[in-house]
Amino acid sequence: MRSERLRKLKVVFFLLFLFTFCYSLTSNVFALDVKKTVLDNGLTVLQSEKHNLPVVMVTMIIKTSILDESKEKAGLAHLTAKLLDEGTKTKKASEIREEIEFIGSSLNASAGSDYITITLSVLKKDIEKGFELFSDIILNPVFPQEEINRKKDMIKGSLKREEEDPSFLASRAFNNAVFGEHPYGRLVEGSVETISAITKKDILKFHSDYFLPNNAILSVVGDLKQSDLDTLIKKYFDTWKSLQLPDKRINPMPEEKIQKVIKIEKDVTQATIMLGHLCISRDNPDYYALSVMNYILGGGGFSSRLMQKVRDDMGLAYDIHSYFIPSKEKGAFQVTAQTKNESANIVVEEILKEIKKIKKDLVSDDELSDAKAYLTGSFPRRLETNRKIADFLAMIEFYNLGADYDNKYISSINAVTKEDVLRTAQKYLDSENFVLAVVADQKKADLKY
Repeated sequence: MRSERLRKLKVVFFLLFLFTFCYSLTSNVFALDVKKTVLDNGLTVLQSEKHNLPVVMVTMIIKTSILDESKEKAGLAHLTAKLLDEGTKTKKASEIREEIEFIGSSLNASAGSDYITITLSVLKKDIEKGFELFSDIILNPVFPQEEINRKKDMIKGSLKREEEDPSFLASRAFNNAVFGEHPYGRLVEGSVETISAITKKDILKFHSDYFLPNNAILSVVGDLKQSDLDTLIKKYFDTWKSLQLPDKRINPMPEEKIQKVIKIEKDVTQATIMLGHLCISRDNPDYYALSVMNYILGGGGFSSRLMQKVRDDMGLAYDIHSYFIPSKEKGAFQVTAQTKNESANIVVEEILKEIKKIKKDLVSDDELSDAKAYLTGSFPRRLETNRKIADFLAMIEFYNLGADYDNKYISSINAVTKEDVLRTAQKYLDSENFVLAVVADQKKADLKY
C-alpha cells in the first residue's frame, strides 16, 4: 500500500511538473524581445533570449535557392544543402555525425523555393561544440566525390519512387503549367537528368558564390546571453568575409493568363484534382485579407465552404482544401481534392461554383468572425517553441515583414472587413483562366474540361 501511495504521489508531481513546463513554453509568446545586429561582414544576427530551458536553437538562412540555378542544373541548391554535413576540411561525415550524436544535438540543412536553411538544436552546456560543428559545415564543406555520388543516387531513387504518388504527379504538372519556365515551376530536387549533369565544380562554385555573410541571416533563440553569443560569433564566424554576390538571375514570371487542362493517366480508383493559378508574393499587403478569404473558401478545414459543400452535403470527397502559397516572387493559389474517378467532373464544377460565389457576394458576419478567431487564435502555436521562434525570426527578416510582425499579424487580421474579402477574391481569384491537373483513370473520369 505504501509503495502504491508513493507511486501515485510521483504521478501527481510529474503531472504538476508537466503542466508547469508546458505553461512556461506557451506563456508570453508575443513577448519577442529581439535584438537585431548587422555585423561588419554583412551578417544579419537576430537574437531572442529565452531562459526557461537550457537549450539553444540556431537557424541560418542563406539567401539562395532554385532562383539562382540554371534550368540545366536544376537541383543544385538542394544537392549543395544536402552535402554540407558530408565532410569538411577537418572532419569526415562520420565524425560530424558521431560528435553531434554524442552531445545529443541535431544539425540539418535543407533547400526551399526561396532560401537554404541550416539549423542547430543544442543544450546550453554544449553550445561551444554545437557552434563549432555548425560553423564548420557552413564555412568549410569539401563535398567529397563519393558523397556527391551517393546523394545523387538517393535523390534520383526518391524521385523515381514519387512517380507512383498521384499527388506528386498532379503537383509537378500543376506547378510546371502555372509557372512555366520560371524556376518555381521545377522541383526543388531537380530531375534525374539535371541531377546527373551537376558536377563537383558546380557545387563548389555555388557554395563560394552564395554562402557569404552578406547573403545570410543568423537567428539564435534560447538560453544564451548576448555577450556569450558575441563571443561565439567572433570565434567561429570571424574569418567569414563578405564578397560581391553574382548578379541576380532574372527569372521572368508568366504574365498572360492561361487556361490549361492536364490529364494524367493512372490506374487508380480516386482521382486527384488540382486547380488554381498564379497569386501573390509574400510581401503583398493583401496577404492578410487573402488569408481570411482563403480560410472561408477552403482553408478552414471542416468549417470551410468547399468542405461543407463537397464533403458534407454531397459526400464526394473525404478532404478538399484551398491554399495560397506566397513566395519571394509570385506564388500560387490552388484547390486540391480527391474523389472517385466518376465524380471528378462534379467536384471541379463545385470548386468553380464556390470560387464564383465568393467573388460575387459578401461573406457573412459569422464566417468573417470565425475566420479571424481561428487565424489570430492559432497564431501563437507558430511561436510555442524556441525552434519555431528561431525559424520565424529568420523568415520574417528574409521576407522583410518587419520586426513587429508578431504583433502586426494579429492587428492586420482583425482589421480585415467583409469588403476586403470580396475585393481580394475578385482581384486574385479566377474561375475562367486556371490550370487544372487531374490524375485519374481518365476513361472513368471522362473529364469534360
